Amino acid sequence: RVQVLESGGGEVQAGESMRLGCQASGTTLGVHALAWWRQSPGKERERVACIDARGDFRDYAEPVKGRFSVSRDNNKSTLDLQMDSLKPEDTAIYYCAVSRYFTCGTHWPISDFEYWGQGTQVTVSS
Repeated sequence: RVQVLESGGGEVQAGESMRLGCQASGTTLGVHALAWWRQSPGKERERVACIDARGDFRDYAEPVKGRFSVSRDNNKSTLDLQMDSLKPEDTAIYYCAVSRYFTCGTHWPISDFEYWGQGTQVTVSS
């Protein structure tokens, strides 16, 4: 069965950086687009970043453009998220997700993703 496990997370000060990792097993990761989502208390889960199966295309949500960078290593079945210039509003639980599809598509809705990790907490203090 497919298992997805996030790593990293924790608490940092505003302006600092943090790197999240994701390890997936039980599937051939190289044929799936991958994404990071996040959820804050009282809010719906929202998109953060998506990368297609080959790593040729990346898409970012507006709030994180220019600050976050997503990357993947298909040989290691890993996905990373480098987060720079963190803000208090980035505080959330971050989830790694595996898409049913090879590409992210235009809007990569939550319904595209069939496997999810348990999430890792990121807290940014002001």
